[in-house]
Amino acid sequence: MIIGSHVNFNNGLLGCVKQAISYGANTFMFYTGAPQNTIRKELDLNNANLAMKLMEKENIDINNIICHAPYIVNLANKEILSKWEFSINFLKNEINRCEQLGIKYMVVHPGSCLKNDRNECLKNISDALNYIINYDTKVTILIETMAGKGTECGINTLEIKTILDNIIFKDKIGVCIDTCHLNDSGIDLKYFDDYLNEFDKLIGINKIKCIHVNDSKNVLGSKKDRHENIGFGTIGFDNLINIIYHDKLKNVPKILETPYIDEYPPYKFEIKEIYEKKYNPSLKEDVISYYKNL
Repeated sequence: MIIGSHVNFNNGLLGCVKQAISYGANTFMFYTGAPQNTIRKELDLNNANLAMKLMEKENIDINNIICHAPYIVNLANKEILSKWEFSINFLKNEINRCEQLGIKYMVVHPGSCLKNDRNECLKNISDALNYIINYDTKVTILIETMAGKGTECGINTLEIKTILDNIIFKDKIGVCIDTCHLNDSGIDLKYFDDYLNEFDKLIGINKIKCIHVNDSKNVLGSKKDRHENIGFGTIGFDNLINIIYHDKLKNVPKILETPYIDEYPPYKFEIKEIYEKKYNPSLKEDVISYYKNL
C-alpha cells in the first residue's frame, strides 16, 4: 500500500515529510508554493537534504512522491498567446524545482477551453507539453482526469488519449486519475473495472502513475468537482476501498485530497480507515476532538 495525502510546503520538503509521518503515510503530494498563484520562494536545498535522510530512515520512497502544479496554469487556451506562453514557462520552472528536489512526478490540470474550439484546445495542451518536455526532462508529467466543470479539458478517456497520443516523449507523460472527478464527470465507480478496462484498451493501465482518492459531495455526472471525506459522499467507502486495493493498481501512489474538518486535517484518521478497511461514521467528530485536545 502506497498511501498519503496532500501536505503543505510551508516548512519546505522536510516539513512535508514530517507531516506525512504524523499521518501514518508513506507518500505525499505537495505544491512548491501556493496553488492559486505563481509566486515562488527560492528552494532550501539543505532542508531538502534533511528531508531525504528522514525519508530514507522512515522507508518513504522518493520515487512515490508527487508534486502538483498550480491550478491557474492553463495550457488549453491560446487565445492570448502571452498567457499561454507564461503557463509554459512557469511549468518549465516548476519542473526545474522538482528536479532540484529529486521529485519524479508532477500532476498538471489540462486546462480550460473558455470560448475556443475543443479539439483545438486539446492540441494546444499537447503542443505546450511538447515545448516543456524534452530529452533531458527528469520529471514525468501526469495529466489529471477532470470533472467537466465549465469548459475543462481532459474530462474523459478519449480526451486524455488525444493529449497523450500527440506527445513526442511518451515515456515522460502519464495520467493521474481522481475518483471525485471521475464520479462528477459521469463514471459510476461501482463499475470501476469497466472504466479501467476501457482505459487499458485506449491508453494502457501502465500510464496511471497516481490516484487522487476523494469521495464526492455531488451526484454522478454533476460536473461540479466538490471533494468529500471518504465514506461521506456519493461514491461511498466500499467503492473507494475497491479502487485503493485494486490488484492492477497496487504499486500506484494513492493521495487523499479530502477536505479539512473545521480546519483540521483528516488524513491520519482516513489512512487508518483505509488500512483497516473499516468505515468510521464518527470520523469528523473524532478529528475535531483529537486536534482540540492536543
